[in-house]
Amino acid sequence: MSTVAINDIFIENPYAGHPELTTLEADVLWEYAKLAQNLAIKSKTLTKEPDEILLTRLRQLEKKMGLVMTLFKASIWGVINEQQS
Repeated sequence: MSTVAINDIFIENPYAGHPELTTLEADVLWEYAKLAQNLAIKSKTLTKEPDEILLTRLRQLEKKMGLVMTLFKASIWGVINEQQS
């Protein structure tokens, strides 16, 4: 197996011609290597810049949950006041 640069993994199969691998095995290993590289690239991208759509949705959810919590507290307070009367 030859040494291949990270960017070349998408161009050249480093497992091709390996004496102990069949063509199918070499192709499967190459696909796994490309997948692993894609995941590494995507994870670096995600850690550098947050997903703005996700952040927007989470902010909306946070506002709704705050409203639900406020209404829940108000209803509990109302029940407690009725029981004390």
